[in-house]
Amino acid sequence: MSDVETEPTADAATTTSEDSTEATGSRLDEMPILRVDDLVKRFGGITAIDGASFEVERGTITGLIGPNGAGKSTTFNCITGVHEPSEGSVVFEGTDITSRRTHQIATEGLVRTFQIARELPEMTVLENMMLAPQGQLGESLWRSVAPIARREVVREEEQLRQRAWDTLEFFEIDHLAHDYAGTLSGGQRKLLEMARALLTDPEMMLLDEPMAGVNPSLEKKLLEHVHELQEQGYTFLLVEHDMDVIMNHCEHVIVMHQGQVLAEGPAAEIKSNDEVIEAYLGGEV
Repeated sequence: MSDVETEPTADAATTTSEDSTEATGSRLDEMPILRVDDLVKRFGGITAIDGASFEVERGTITGLIGPNGAGKSTTFNCITGVHEPSEGSVVFEGTDITSRRTHQIATEGLVRTFQIARELPEMTVLENMMLAPQGQLGESLWRSVAPIARREVVREEEQLRQRAWDTLEFFEIDHLAHDYAGTLSGGQRKLLEMARALLTDPEMMLLDEPMAGVNPSLEKKLLEHVHELQEQGYTFLLVEHDMDVIMNHCEHVIVMHQGQVLAEGPAAEIKSNDEVIEAYLGGEV
């Protein structure tokens, strides 16, 4: 009797598809959310990053530290598409995002904040928030003017406005919603920038010196929000010079020196690493 090949039934095909999806999701959950391999960035004859490699585990708060000029911000810029790496690769959620543009990387779920907050000062806090979500229907000219499509634009805008209010309330700056962003204090601007980043629906946030210029009470709030978001499943990589923040709030610490990764590991281990103390900390932490 000859062998006869039969096509799978609809139920079998559905089950196979579901199993495949679950397996893919499981693999993604197990792998690092971000992997940087042999990253190099040259500016003319200057090598700012010299073969840096590291990984960030999903759901963690990871610190990236090092002396001025170590290559931390340049690494952030290469990861998020501000600079194009000279060599090496950046893989996010299993996808190679090396050399992609910043908005494309943000669409993938990887966003960043800056050491100096980049709000739009002549717009209100709420207006700044409303600009954050990508791919809004109102960005299309024809949808904005065509009667039927216009209703969809208005409906989406109402939903986005509610999300913006909810996010401002989460960061405890909803009382500033109608203030011009340019009138905010340094700490309030950091809260606004993080709130705005959250509206892009990221999986991971890169925070560049989030505590710089922030008073102690707002710093405490920022850290509380970071931990709350971590509990919700978000991942953080932060550059920070405040060693108390790094040692008390990061599960894993990566130390850069002269464009390379000098050491990495748990905060307690980094704190007692002689090479780190000599190269960066200059003494006991």
